[in-house]
Amino acid sequence: QVRLVESGGGLVQAGDSLRLSCVASGRIFDWYMGWFRQAPGKEREFVSGSSWVSGDTLYSDSVKDRFTISRDNAKRTVYLQMNSLKPEDTAVYYCAAANSRNVRPSVYHSWGQGTQVTVSS
Repeated sequence: QVRLVESGGGLVQAGDSLRLSCVASGRIFDWYMGWFRQAPGKEREFVSGSSWVSGDTLYSDSVKDRFTISRDNAKRTVYLQMNSLKPEDTAVYYCAAANSRNVRPSVYHSWGQGTQVTVSS
């Protein structure tokens, strides 16, 4: 059984930074970890991903050069450092796990409850 718990969201101003955390339990090291976000009225979209084992990273074009994904294997935690936040980054952010590298939400088999990020202009 997999459990993912996100934290770190909040209300910030444009240009500020936030760091999201996702603590994972269960047999996690075979998985690919992704961060997704969903704004009101929009589809859930891929933000960033990384493998526990290889550490490879992947970013969507909208966050590349502003967001950084990292992990602490000992703490079973994946982080998403978000810098230079923009109002359009406002969304609920989810952590998810998949069997392999992928950007499609339907491929991910486990999801956290989400954490709200609101960026004011």
